[in-house]
Amino acid sequence: MRDIRLLETPMDPGAELEALTAATPDAGGIASFVGKVRASGGVEALELSHYEPLTLPGMQELAAQAEQRFALMGLTMIHRIGTMGPGDPIVLVGAAARHRRDAILAVDFCMDHLKSAAWFWKREKRGGEWHWIEPRIEDHADLARWS
Repeated sequence: MRDIRLLETPMDPGAELEALTAATPDAGGIASFVGKVRASGGVEALELSHYEPLTLPGMQELAAQAEQRFALMGLTMIHRIGTMGPGDPIVLVGAAARHRRDAILAVDFCMDHLKSAAWFWKREKRGGEWHWIEPRIEDHADLARWS
């Protein structure tokens, strides 16, 4: 089971994880990560744009790499695009596996790649002005550990 999507509309991470759970009844564990727009630090909005010809194919390739690397029974990777407000879910990665370790590592692997090597541009609105967000040094270090 593989569910890889880009959404311009809000998502319900709980409902998406219920769907993953229902689709993988033999899984011994499901791990997930939900990234949200920060509600602190004066963030008024977050905008994600992307390069359409590469984004979804790149996410599909990332899913294939995760499936080759870890013993997965299911993988959900949903990423929002467009403008979101504080508290809104941005990204959901859920992995189902017979054993917890594969599920946990698959989620970590996918998030490290989405955070640092993906096809998204992010900017935050603070104090009425937009500012571009670049990956942090820590994000690149997290990605490098999978090489």
